[in-house]
Amino acid sequence: MAASLAASVDSLQSSLNLLDSSIDTLDAGISDFPRLSKVLQTTRHFELLPEPTLREAQQSLLDEITPSIAHLLSLASNHVEKLSRREQGLRAKCELQEGRLYSGESRQAPSRPQRSSAFGDRSKAASAAKAAEYRRLVQKKERLQYAVERLELQGKQRERQLRKSMAFQ
Repeated sequence: MAASLAASVDSLQSSLNLLDSSIDTLDAGISDFPRLSKVLQTTRHFELLPEPTLREAQQSLLDEITPSIAHLLSLASNHVEKLSRREQGLRAKCELQEGRLYSGESRQAPSRPQRSSAFGDRSKAASAAKAAEYRRLVQKKERLQYAVERLELQGKQRERQLRKSMAFQ
């Protein structure tokens, strides 16, 4: 019986050694498991949204921003109109001052000794009439240039407003 008991003890010891070896192998195999689980874990970098949700978000953003943009545009257009009216007033004032300056120069022309000949008087009157006509034509030309510039600016402004309104639709 001592021999069978020694054989059982040897067999048990061999099983324990095998079990220790298996535990060491398993420990070596799973010691890296936390790192492997982190590496193998899927990470979402971009979240996919359904198209209706995206459209709703865009519409809510548009609804939120549109009143502010409309208000800012109205403020800007009011300011531009105010500046335009001021510019027109200043141009008109400038033209008036130029007209007064020209008329003041013609009145304050240095007096020369009067010739008694009728020919000299007629030539002076003709040259003065030509000078006055020239000044009138120059002023008319300037007014027309200003009107054309103003109309071009108005056209550009309306074009910009049209583009803005088309962008919101």
